[in-house]
Amino acid sequence: MIRKTTGFTAIIAAITLTILAGAEGSGANAQVAAHATDQNATEAQLTEEVVPVFVEKAVVQELPGDAELPAEDSTDSASSASSLRELVSTIPTAGRLSDELHCLAGAVYFEARGEPLEGQLAVAQVIVNRAEDRRFPSSYCGVVYQRSQFSFVKGGRMPKVRTGSAAWKRAEAIARIAHRGLWDSKAGDALFFHANYVRPRWSHRKVALATIDTHVFYR
Repeated sequence: MIRKTTGFTAIIAAITLTILAGAEGSGANAQVAAHATDQNATEAQLTEEVVPVFVEKAVVQELPGDAELPAEDSTDSASSASSLRELVSTIPTAGRLSDELHCLAGAVYFEARGEPLEGQLAVAQVIVNRAEDRRFPSSYCGVVYQRSQFSFVKGGRMPKVRTGSAAWKRAEAIARIAHRGLWDSKAGDALFFHANYVRPRWSHRKVALATIDTHVFYR
């Protein structure tokens, strides 16, 4: 009887140890699994923070305005103007000119500020045409400062402009009009001009297109 009880007790003890061992093992596995889950969550969180987000579309940054008349305003003004004088009066001149337009306006101012508006526009048109022709510099300033082309340029410099004068305001407006092609000039595709009181030798080899006040224009 004692031997049976002892054997039964031993069996119970063995079963208890097995259950406890299984429980401890399950707890350890659960802890490892929980730790792994936490670690994966942390890694996922870090991954979301570290990995950059790439933009598929091109990012366009607006550039500063050029202080010129907006194209749409210019078009509206040109379409509604009945004369060049009216168009000139509608062109805003409050903003600062770009360097290129300043060169263009300067040439108009010094070469033709005493001329009618058609004559001023024709001078501007010649400079625009030259800048588009491969035989001349490709910028307005390059054309204006090209050696021995404009008599008002002295030592590679433009004289001081009276920027507050009405003549300069008109020259600014004419430069913007010519630059944007808002009004057809009588000079057409002319590349040369001279005052009508002189007769340079090169004029015999050119085709005269128009005479506007005191200037003759050639192609």
